[in-house]
Amino acid sequence: MIWLRKNWKLASTLACLGSAAAAFMGRAALVRVAGVPVHFTSHQLCSASFVAGLDPTQFFNEAIKPKLGPLGALLRYDIDRQQQEVRVSLAGLMHSRAVHDGPFGCRVLHPGREARFFKGEADEHQEGGAPAPPLTAPGLVAPVNDGLSGALGHAFAESVSGPRRFTKAVVVMHRGRIVGERYAEGVTPATPLIGWSMTKSVTNALLGILVRKGMLDMHKPAAVAEWSTPGDPRQVITPDQMLRMMSGIGCGQSLHTGLTTLFDADTQMEFDMADQSAFAAHAGLRARPGSEWRYTNCNFVLLSRIIRDLAGGDANAARHFIARELFAPLGFAHATLEYDSAGVPLGSIHLWASARDWARFGQLCLRDGVTESGQRILPEGWVDYSAELTPQSGDEYGYGAGFWTQRGNSTAARARIAAGMPADSFMAVGSQGQYTIIIPSEDVVIVRIGWAYTPNDDRIATERLVRETIAALQPGR
Repeated sequence: MIWLRKNWKLASTLACLGSAAAAFMGRAALVRVAGVPVHFTSHQLCSASFVAGLDPTQFFNEAIKPKLGPLGALLRYDIDRQQQEVRVSLAGLMHSRAVHDGPFGCRVLHPGREARFFKGEADEHQEGGAPAPPLTAPGLVAPVNDGLSGALGHAFAESVSGPRRFTKAVVVMHRGRIVGERYAEGVTPATPLIGWSMTKSVTNALLGILVRKGMLDMHKPAAVAEWSTPGDPRQVITPDQMLRMMSGIGCGQSLHTGLTTLFDADTQMEFDMADQSAFAAHAGLRARPGSEWRYTNCNFVLLSRIIRDLAGGDANAARHFIARELFAPLGFAHATLEYDSAGVPLGSIHLWASARDWARFGQLCLRDGVTESGQRILPEGWVDYSAELTPQSGDEYGYGAGFWTQRGNSTAARARIAAGMPADSFMAVGSQGQYTIIIPSEDVVIVRIGWAYTPNDDRIATERLVRETIAALQPGR
């Protein structure tokens, strides 16, 4: 390739690094590491193209290439719109193929796992009881005053020198109605956007639905078949411990992204494994269950399989359950939860939904699990349980049960409160600055979505957005 000859220094450097890594880790492990960037790229480009309808070139340049450092320059991709597939290669050596599978979203095809789940059956989104009332009149909602307009403007502002923030959507709800929203070029109120770990908070709600129906007890040992051997120390792990990141299972970590995470077990599970829950279920213990807080996607992969099993045991049953019990009552109009090749929903990081859909979810939490039409979805008190601080997380992070929280007087929460987050607020948070912030005392929900490269998931700008939004909505403004 002409391109590869022009970049021979980079390619040679990576080849040398690869040889050294192979000698240290073994070739099988190296293949898995090398598979992550191609599978990550094919999956995300497929979702951006066929789930969200975004421009793939722009998405690649903004949301994929910068994450992969020098490897980004070695990637090549092809979008097949007729077959709804994306094919990716890394320097012509590693290859990946992702396919769009209708309402199941996109997934990477692994050998022997090429079958699609979608058979063309009718969707069931409308089987969820009373329809959700509209959030607003049709059309884009302009900010209700200059103060809110300024807050949204600051949320989209970019530094001249970088790093870029790439804000794509901000929606503000007050008293159950949208009072202002703004979108980047190419994004509309109907555009599904990746929530990353905000997905975990939706998985929390699905667990709550199962609890309300009497199908799940969060404090009894989790039903994980791989842990059923007599004497297995993992048998005592509960769904509550997994939801709070306190299971003790020995997976990787999911808090930090970047090139080095190619070597992390969590990252390899999410982007290079056909059956993610099998990997998570076979992980041993690194700590006694309940004794250590460690943020790992393995917990939510296992919780997602529990949801699938209780919902009927396969991908189609799980999808219909989620649509009927959560998406339809909330009025989600542009949401797609993706699945792995084992038919388990990817309830850790792979929900694509419009900013308005995310706002609807935040509103459900604001109303203690009751929809705007009056239907109770979550058990009474479930939201307070979810926002209750997990003490072991408090000093540095301030994590509840599937949400980040300002409650509980933790060191992390006190810092966020000092920066403008109300003390009763809690939030769904995703990598690179995805936020759904729930503020009961102000009757406000704020959604911010983008792919930021600013420090700490664009936290400083988000705290400013919260401060300015609350000020703008005060009486008399």
